[in-house]
Amino acid sequence: MYDVLDNNKQKRKIVKNMLFAFLYGGTICLFGEIILVVSKKIFNLNNDISKQIMYLILIFSSCLLTGLGYYDKLGRFGGTGTIIPITGFANSMTSAAIESKPEGLCCGIFMNMFKLAGSVIASSIVFGVIVGLISWVIGLL
Repeated sequence: MYDVLDNNKQKRKIVKNMLFAFLYGGTICLFGEIILVVSKKIFNLNNDISKQIMYLILIFSSCLLTGLGYYDKLGRFGGTGTIIPITGFANSMTSAAIESKPEGLCCGIFMNMFKLAGSVIASSIVFGVIVGLISWVIGLL
């Protein structure tokens, strides 16, 4: 019985998916690095401001591509490479806001925007506290 199920299961192209994820994620990181270098070298900005500009441009472009419907198309080919933390987080919040727009501004967009992102924020806080406590205990020893 299980042989029949295994034969009908669609084979995944793991190597191809990993390659596309690596290339797409690497391209997003490359754009971020180009923004950093340009803001430092050409505009003579310090490191902190260059990082903030890079974050803003990556978040804005992710939200814009999500709003225009292109981020999902990129996600189909790039797979997990498109969920680099900052751009994937912006995509999840923007797509939830777009989906809940018909429900109104307050009860729709503001309430539903954190559906997926809220769990990411909560788990980040919890694991940050755990790692901080472990680091503190190791420092005491």
